[in-house]
Amino acid sequence: MNLKPEQSPWWGYLEKDLQGLIIEALLLIDIFDRRNEAKSEGNSEFHDYAFVVFPAAKAYEGFLKKLFFDLSLITKEDYFGKRFRIGKALNPYLDKEDRNESVYDKLVRYCGGKDLADRLWETWRVCRNLIFHWFPEEKNSISFAEAKERVYLVIDSMEKALKGCKIKLDKRIE
Repeated sequence: MNLKPEQSPWWGYLEKDLQGLIIEALLLIDIFDRRNEAKSEGNSEFHDYAFVVFPAAKAYEGFLKKLFFDLSLITKEDYFGKRFRIGKALNPYLDKEDRNESVYDKLVRYCGGKDLADRLWETWRVCRNLIFHWFPEEKNSISFAEAKERVYLVIDSMEKALKGCKIKLDKRIE
């Protein structure tokens, strides 16, 4: 994984605030990598490292909204409004009548099949939903290694989305 995101092809596509969030997530990884090297194996500082993933997950949310808007899968009102929900729009498991031409279905058609749409959904589910929510029977705490993997999953999924949907990497919202 290229840990210098500004050298990655997808970097120019991200808005400045989203770039900053990715930098923050990578900085947290670097900080804890160095701390872990200085400590003995298996000595965790925290019970849950979800906070390492939060900036990347937030950047991913912004990236997906921008991607959906640039592909004309959502309206300008959806993009700038407060009511559009990525989790609902991207969920392939909602009943067909509840999906109402969902973004997932449109991605499948526009970006060449289910593989990419499934990847974007799984990244959303694992890197955002499972760590942002708490349920009594599901204690979804993650280790530092898992947090690191999820940040890299977000980055890799953004890159795959831009390639798979053939997005111009310098496109900016106006």
